Amino acid sequence: MEIWSILLLAVGLAMDCFAVSLGIGSFGSVVSHRSFFRLAFHFGIFQGMMTLLGWLAGSTIVNVIASFDHWVAFILLAWVGARMIKESFHKEEDCGPSQDPSRGKTLIMLSIATSLDALAVGLSLALVDGSIWTAAAIIGVVSLVLSLVGLLLGSKLNNKFGKRMELLGGILLIGIGLRILLTHML
Repeated sequence: MEIWSILLLAVGLAMDCFAVSLGIGSFGSVVSHRSFFRLAFHFGIFQGMMTLLGWLAGSTIVNVIASFDHWVAFILLAWVGARMIKESFHKEEDCGPSQDPSRGKTLIMLSIATSLDALAVGLSLALVDGSIWTAAAIIGVVSLVLSLVGLLLGSKLNNKFGKRMELLGGILLIGIGLRILLTHML
């Protein structure tokens, strides 16, 4: 597989990471550079690892989870999105410290939700010539970079529009989950 093909594939896979990062950045709960990088790093690592896992698993595991992977992604994204929407209706002083999505369960759920498609891509890469290691590395790095861009852009929007961006970010996450669900069901 040629490098430009892998890059296009990586950008396509990273769009969910970008959109989720944009929503999280607009939420305003990820404020430090370390948190930004931790979230983007995990998105990149999960994208690369799921690509490798799909390649290693072959058709066995993909066929088993293909019937419900879209539901898992939808539920995880809708849950985080609903929490963001709920927070958007609280006044700044009522909110207290908001939960950092770059830590704990939320980080893992978001990383899995954004990387489920990479599992199927890994399976398809097993059918073509080329280095899976190169492909997984490129997919991971592109996901990391686009996640950082999404987080930074979302943060700028949050600084300008405040709580309205939290609402929009939550709606965006639910919309991404719905798109994943509908794409797989239709």
